[in-house]
Amino acid sequence: MATSIKLSKITKVDLRDCWDNEASDFTPWLASEENIALLADALGMNELEVKSQEEHVGPFRADILCVDPGTDKIVLIENQLEKTDHNHLGQILTYAAGLDAVTIIWISKQFTEEHRASIDWLNRITDKEFNFFGVEIELIKIGDSPAAPMFKVIAKPNGWSKDVRSSQSSSEGRSEGRVFNYEYWCSFIEYMNNHPSKLFRTRSASYSHWMSIAIGKSRIHIDLLLNKKEQKATIQLYMWDDAEKKIFDTLVKYKDEAEEKIGIPLIWRRLDGKKASSIDIYKTCNLSDPVEQEGVFGWYREYTERFITFFKPLLKNV
Repeated sequence: MATSIKLSKITKVDLRDCWDNEASDFTPWLASEENIALLADALGMNELEVKSQEEHVGPFRADILCVDPGTDKIVLIENQLEKTDHNHLGQILTYAAGLDAVTIIWISKQFTEEHRASIDWLNRITDKEFNFFGVEIELIKIGDSPAAPMFKVIAKPNGWSKDVRSSQSSSEGRSEGRVFNYEYWCSFIEYMNNHPSKLFRTRSASYSHWMSIAIGKSRIHIDLLLNKKEQKATIQLYMWDDAEKKIFDTLVKYKDEAEEKIGIPLIWRRLDGKKASSIDIYKTCNLSDPVEQEGVFGWYREYTERFITFFKPLLKNV
């Protein structure tokens, strides 16, 4: 006779049982490194770096102001521990109007159908520089366990349709090289979809010769570069706000250890006289050859993971 298995019930917990006040309780909780990472993961973002709380935007105050470390673009979070209402919808419209390029995340206990449709509409009518998310939060517990938060994304940007619109509207007049870049990154994204990494996510394809990967620090990121003229692919830890070279000089102290752990010599570029500095590796190849492309994509993936594994812990203390 089979042994009976005792299962516990999942029960919902009222949000106000844990957070009595949005501004003084929920916002500081969400702004912590651990919990903002939970939200970023639910949204499919690499990371979010909290910059401030109760930030002025026009006549309103955004609950949390973040930066996406991979792009250095602004991310605003608006919290609501009750059902969505028109006042908060007006606030997110004000945020969008007051900023050039922004991701806005509206978190609520419950989205009405009208407000969910409003987020979908905003994503349809705006270009890819703007991204609107509707997120419901709930608390659950199993048996006598502590309450645990769950983020449910109920409205988000349709990235594919935005990319298609952008491509259709702006591809005319593009040079052959820029079209090559776009197709190259599309192929790389397809490769990464088939060979996903646990350490990083790719960005949307663009016509640029680089793709940035977040490493958890504002103004510092990993760039994947391609140079069709020289038939060269590069991986670069790029520090673009390092005019005094403090970041570079800190990292160069670990030069021997970095090259041992990453497995190959690195090119350390202090770039005196410029605001940026970088640490590079590169390989030459036929970027147009599909067979060689597959090898380059695997190289990008492997050594980007090695860069992240070694440099990310160091950069947290810089």
